[in-house]
Amino acid sequence: MPRRILQGTVVSNKNDKTVTVLVERRFTHPLMKKTVRMTKRYHAHDEGNACQVGETVRITECPPRSKSKSWEVLTGEAGASRD
Repeated sequence: MPRRILQGTVVSNKNDKTVTVLVERRFTHPLMKKTVRMTKRYHAHDEGNACQVGETVRITECPPRSKSKSWEVLTGEAGASRD
């Protein structure tokens, strides 16, 4: 089974080698036919503490690194979104 890749915004980088990424998904409500926005926060491993708050990053699944971390920031993606 392929590893999922999600894109989101870094909302916290206060922990060492860890960032919190807010991922938003949109879908149409099956009954109301209105677009619904749902968000979820993921803790992702950031080796080297390269991500800053507000950056858009891509994260991928990985084997669990701790109790709450099962995602990691794709290398080369942190800071690549800056212009």
